[in-house]
Amino acid sequence: MNINLTLFGQTFAFAIFVWFCMKYVWPPITKAMQERQKKIAEGLDAAGRAQQDLKLAQEKVTNTLRETKGQAAQIIEQANKQANAIVEEAKEQARIEGERLVAGARAEIEQEVNRAKEQLRNQVAALAVLGAEKILESQVDAKAHNDLVEKLASQL
Repeated sequence: MNINLTLFGQTFAFAIFVWFCMKYVWPPITKAMQERQKKIAEGLDAAGRAQQDLKLAQEKVTNTLRETKGQAAQIIEQANKQANAIVEEAKEQARIEGERLVAGARAEIEQEVNRAKEQLRNQVAALAVLGAEKILESQVDAKAHNDLVEKLASQL
C-alpha cells in the first residue's frame, strides 16, 4: 500500500464528494437559507411596519381622545349655559307672574276698599238721617240727604 496512492484515492474521493455536495446538496441548502433569510427580513419589515402602525394608531387615539374631551367640555359648557338661561327665564317669568298677582291683589283690595267706603257712606248717611229724624222728630227726605252726602263725599 502506497501512501501516495492512498492519498491520491482519498483526494479523488474527496473531490467527488465535494463535487456531489456542490451539485446536489449545496443548492437546496443555500436556497433554503436564502428563503429563510428572506422570510426573516420580511418578518422584521412587517414588525417595523406594525410598530410604526401602532405608533400612528396611538397618536390617532390620543388626538381623538383629546378632541372628544374638548367636545365633551363644550357640550357641558353649552348645557350649563342653557340651564342657566332656563333658570333665568323661569325667574323672570315667576317675577312677572308675581307682579301680575300683586297688581291683581292690589286692584281687588282697592275694589274692596271702595266697596267698604261706599257701604260706610251709606251707613253714615242712614245714621245721619236717623239722627236728624230723632233730633227734629220729623221725617227727613232720604233722597235729598243722599244727594247731599254724595256731594260732600265727592268734595272730600
